[in-house]
Amino acid sequence: MKSNTLTIIKKEFARFFGDRQLLFTTVIMPGLLIYIIYSLMGSGIEKMINEGANEVVTMRVENMPQSMGPILSSIDSSLVIVSQPFSDADIAQLEDKEINALLMRFPADFDSLVASGYVGDSVPAVEIYYNSTNNAAARVNMIVSTMLNNYGRPFTVSELDQASDESIGAMIWSKILPMLIIMMLFSGVMAIAPSSIAGEKERGTIATLLVTPMRRNELALGKIISLSGIALLSGISSFIGIALSLPKMVGMGEAADLGFHYTTSDYIALLLVIFASVLIMASAVSLLSALAKDVKNAGTMVTPFMLVVMLAGLLPMFQTGASTNMLVYLIPFYNAIEVMTAVFSHEMQWATVFVTLVSDIVYTGIAVWGLTRMFNSEKVMFSR
Repeated sequence: MKSNTLTIIKKEFARFFGDRQLLFTTVIMPGLLIYIIYSLMGSGIEKMINEGANEVVTMRVENMPQSMGPILSSIDSSLVIVSQPFSDADIAQLEDKEINALLMRFPADFDSLVASGYVGDSVPAVEIYYNSTNNAAARVNMIVSTMLNNYGRPFTVSELDQASDESIGAMIWSKILPMLIIMMLFSGVMAIAPSSIAGEKERGTIATLLVTPMRRNELALGKIISLSGIALLSGISSFIGIALSLPKMVGMGEAADLGFHYTTSDYIALLLVIFASVLIMASAVSLLSALAKDVKNAGTMVTPFMLVVMLAGLLPMFQTGASTNMLVYLIPFYNAIEVMTAVFSHEMQWATVFVTLVSDIVYTGIAVWGLTRMFNSEKVMFSR
């Protein structure tokens, strides 16, 4: 019995270590992906924390007390203190993010009130006006308000956030929805693409298609477009469900109160980019499925790709707004996420949409060429 057990153990070990693909996906890939994902997430969190640290913020102070001038000036090297009164119009500019500033108002007799040690209704109040969607200004506000609250003297600090519901909602959607949409799209592709090519190889029906009087590039293009169309329907359905349910799910009221209102151009850009990203996903999964021996093997091969897409979807959570670097929009998958981030944060530019669409179409053409080459290879198509 012992010898039989050892024989089985040796046989399984030989099968496992003899399959390089299985060895990589089971032993090497998990640790490698965890290292990459957590390293990138750590870098993203660090970037988010330090974002705006070197950006100069102006703090206009009305009724600057003599005692507070040196204290405020020593808070942060990126903070410029200006002793100057401000009006309601200046406060309105904060809401529109037209100025990168904090507005602080002290009572006219602040020093004498603090020195007298008044309490109750007589405690002087310091007002700070800021916009929480401005990272640099919000960071400085946190530092200033914390310092004032720990000052140890009898006065109160009122932090008056001028960010509108629309801008707060746009910030929330731009961080959440790109990830959800890209994952729903990928789920739709994963549900149908492996069985369309790897499944036909496994069932032996791919041979029938290959002997029909059609060019192989027509077969490849037909596969990719049909898979993309079906996955797109799945993605649109998921997006509608997300748009209708997310405001209620997070318990933050109606969508209109969270800035979930966009122009026709925004929706057109979103749909175009969604379709382009689905084309890329279907192309990539089709290529991997053509290399796989069966549907199960295709699922194993697609897993690393799925994790990369998930990671790309998480990146907007660690950044503010979309990138202005046009080279970013040449990166497949990530370019679509950046455009989605721009759309939901009301920063969409047609130039970035155009670059994304053109680059994705080019990548799809390359994938069609690669899939055509695979269809022409008996070694690939009839491997067991």
